[in-house]
Amino acid sequence: MIRFIYHLVASSSAGGTMLPDLKIQPLRYVLAIVDQGGFHAAARQVHRSQPALSMAVRELEARLGEALFEKGSQASLTPFGRYCVPRFRELITQHDRLSRELRAQVERQAGHLDMAAVPSVASRLMPRLLGDFVGRYPGIKVSLHDGNADFVREQVLTGHVDLGLSSLWAGDEALAFTPLLRDGVGVVCRDDHPFAGCERIHWQQLEDQSLIANGTSRLLEGTAAAALLKRHTFYISNMISLTAMLVAGLGVTTLPRLAFPEEYERLRFIPLSEPYVEREIGLVRLAGRSLSPAAAAMAEFIEGELGS
Repeated sequence: MIRFIYHLVASSSAGGTMLPDLKIQPLRYVLAIVDQGGFHAAARQVHRSQPALSMAVRELEARLGEALFEKGSQASLTPFGRYCVPRFRELITQHDRLSRELRAQVERQAGHLDMAAVPSVASRLMPRLLGDFVGRYPGIKVSLHDGNADFVREQVLTGHVDLGLSSLWAGDEALAFTPLLRDGVGVVCRDDHPFAGCERIHWQQLEDQSLIANGTSRLLEGTAAAALLKRHTFYISNMISLTAMLVAGLGVTTLPRLAFPEEYERLRFIPLSEPYVEREIGLVRLAGRSLSPAAAAMAEFIEGELGS
């Protein structure tokens, strides 16, 4: 196809004529005539009358400025016709392949999307969500990146991902946020800690504890428990390291329920009742921008699964 177009461009430049506007359907007619061995059989195959088929071929020849078929012959190609036919096939093959790919995108049968999620959502919710999603849309490929809320926000803002699943600490006009679920905060301690048997905890009970702050501790800002933020003994942002500190009995921390590492049998989660603190988890995307068909399918799926 590229060689054919180059030839036409070179010819047009040399002769000072305009580049011919090639439409796909007449090219299909030419191939049908060649493959079926004549105009009559080709007309039956493409469901057109023979006069209409002949007229379409004559118009194509006029656009090209050269005959494709010998006069008085049913399907005998001119030298120019023999040059064109394989290039017509190449052009139609690429056209049809592109059409199928575009249709698959629109009908959500194919595509790719990038997502970012906070670790608690990536580990606790995404395995089921992604499993169900690819079961419904097996042709769509998904890349998932995890990081804290600031990471998710930055990935969406820079366009590195199509969608984020996170909480937003503050409003941002550049982002659209669709809330989906609320995640209550509690205290996490080891199973032999005095708190382990409590049903709920008041923030003042934490004042004399060895506190381990983490990235979600800022959820306490603006609440009665905000004073605790200045009293922490450690600050650990990495969840693996934080869990190791808790299992070692070096202190207690506050975490949203989804972030609580349930797989560690020695750790306990006790809801914080006063004040009651929660984070709102939702879909994050660029405001005022359309999503790709694949990303739109994922957004609709997650909203349907978590929004209910």
